[in-house]
Amino acid sequence: MKVAFTDTAKACLREIGHYIGRDSKTRALSFVQDLRKAALALNDYPEAYPLIQNYERCGHRLKPYKDYLIIYTVEPDRIIIDAILHGARDYTAILFPES
Repeated sequence: MKVAFTDTAKACLREIGHYIGRDSKTRALSFVQDLRKAALALNDYPEAYPLIQNYERCGHRLKPYKDYLIIYTVEPDRIIIDAILHGARDYTAILFPES
């Protein structure tokens, strides 16, 4: 199954890299690579992580990676990485602003 990153997820990775890069450009690069690998590993068991509570109908799932959350959906032929956010952020307000 193919893993695809949305433009939003790519922007999240850039923002994370810029934030960490203020202290260490080397660490920023390696951490963003680690996040990407963690997202790509969803290919092995895409439904292993839970649906977002109270929003199950939307199909978004959460995979934690260190202090971050990889938010994704599973389609019949691919996995879509929708966003990657720091766990301290209110991801439901970001993903579901109409709620």
